[in-house]
Amino acid sequence: MIRHIVFFSAKDKSEVAEICSRLAVLASIPHSIRFEVLENLQVDPMSNEVDIVVYGEFADLDALKAFKAHPTYAETTARVRPMRELRVSADVLSD
Repeated sequence: MIRHIVFFSAKDKSEVAEICSRLAVLASIPHSIRFEVLENLQVDPMSNEVDIVVYGEFADLDALKAFKAHPTYAETTARVRPMRELRVSADVLSD
């Protein structure tokens, strides 16, 4: 299984809910086993730069690649990119 984790920060903190709403559309794309868009609670005293976490689980790399190749992925990315500051992504192999 591949776990796809993306951390975002918003340019304008008042738009965090809107960014989450826009990213939530990605859940409609086939290929993921699980897909969530979550607001960071920002309770860590050492680091609160991240506003939003996207978490997805995929059967394998082919499923993740198919997810990213879907037209909805490109449309969503284009809508969210101008609203975000930071984006850090990790794809990890898990049992």
